[in-house]
Amino acid sequence: MTSLLILFFLALLASLFFAGCRRSHSHRRLPPGPKGWPVLGSIPHLGSKPHQTLYALSKNHGPLLHLRLGSVHVIVVSTATTAAHFLRTHDANFSNRPSNSGAEHIAYNYRDLVFAPYGPRWRMLRRLCALQLFSAKALEDLRHVRGEEIARLVRLFSRAGKPMDVGANVNTCVTNALSLAVVGRRVFGSDDGAAEFKEMVVELMRLAGVFNVGDFVPALAWLDPQGIVKKMKKLHKRFDGFLNKLIIEHQKMADKSNDLLSVLLKLKEETDEERTKLTDIEIKALLLNLFVAGTETTSIAIEWALVELIRSPGLLGRVQEELDSVVGRDRLVSESDLSGLPLLQAVVKETFRLHPSTPLSLPREAAEDCEVDGFFIPRGATLLVNVWAIGRDPVAWPDEPLAFQPDRFLPGGLHHGVDVKGGDFELIPFGAGRRICAGLSLGLRMVQFMVATLVHAFDWASDDQFDMEEASGLSLRRAVPLVVRPVPRLSREAYDKEFYT
Repeated sequence: MTSLLILFFLALLASLFFAGCRRSHSHRRLPPGPKGWPVLGSIPHLGSKPHQTLYALSKNHGPLLHLRLGSVHVIVVSTATTAAHFLRTHDANFSNRPSNSGAEHIAYNYRDLVFAPYGPRWRMLRRLCALQLFSAKALEDLRHVRGEEIARLVRLFSRAGKPMDVGANVNTCVTNALSLAVVGRRVFGSDDGAAEFKEMVVELMRLAGVFNVGDFVPALAWLDPQGIVKKMKKLHKRFDGFLNKLIIEHQKMADKSNDLLSVLLKLKEETDEERTKLTDIEIKALLLNLFVAGTETTSIAIEWALVELIRSPGLLGRVQEELDSVVGRDRLVSESDLSGLPLLQAVVKETFRLHPSTPLSLPREAAEDCEVDGFFIPRGATLLVNVWAIGRDPVAWPDEPLAFQPDRFLPGGLHHGVDVKGGDFELIPFGAGRRICAGLSLGLRMVQFMVATLVHAFDWASDDQFDMEEASGLSLRRAVPLVVRPVPRLSREAYDKEFYT
């Protein structure tokens, strides 16, 4: 009874505070939106798939939507034009992230790249990643690594003779390719922790996708009413153990290569300036970003692309014909082939449009009051860009926006020339502006390379009708994993070579 009375008292105080906040902005015109519940606001309305809920709300209230989640003003953008106003015109004002329990309890208390405050340390971490992993030179230097890992996956599939969980195996391949660049070795063999690691990543994305009441109603944070913080702390310990093990094993390596971890450990010893000084915490936080964001989003996109192609035999046949004409049937695809595969590139773009790996962009926070489209956006408001909704906007995509039609990106199509690099706001799966995904170049190349290789090397046998339901969470995983039987379609010699460049 005492606990209930305390909870009621806190809720009453919070309610009075919110009422005061609303009165303070009553003379300024906020964007339209639903009224919401007392204290909690619209949190109970969001459901397990907020991107879908917010898309439906935008149809009723307009492309610039205002929600009150607890004490927080949340602005949701659902069209390309409005997204450009925020991520280009007002980008500097929205360059920081709002505080949240995930960044605090999983991402080493904002010491990572994704959630770090915009400033010298963030720029230093981003510059390191760009130079060591994502620059044109780094991508070229590590091309053989990606080729060898994909060849391993192809050999595994070619000898399977049974249905395979495509997403799980692709995730292992992507993780090993990334780990060779980051820590100088493969972290997973055929069955030595890959499944557990993927389960950890999926759990992280699931927890990060929940709107935690404590983030929006600070008076209730100590109660952790959904148990989210408790689960985050437990998951953090598992990730921390994984990362500590990577660092310890790396330090024992006799052959220290010029991988990212070697560079980070060297900088840790050399840098004295407090603003940019690296510690073990920053190093682990950055590795966490790379291993989570760099593997989950890539494998998700590959899985969705394969599902869409398998569901459309005519389109799949066209893509295979293009690949055969460029590559032939005596070898696997190489990265140098990708520039000559316009239909394959269009398939990847269409996949990103309908199935963006992160359907709601990571949140940003308004540093100062501003005005967008005639509406008042208050300081401290959280900005969410509904990338999933933008990809379905009939104004931006008038030619059957819900249909999977890669031809829209080919010469003669309405969207020929549109790319995913942040300049065309109708297609921003990697975000845009200052906080655009640092790994865009590697992620895009890896998705194109793996989709091209798997489509070229195999036909895919399945009697499944393919449930297209989306799972809940921060990332847009499939609710039902893609399990199909790969059937080799190339010459036998193509599958036996050691690696491909």
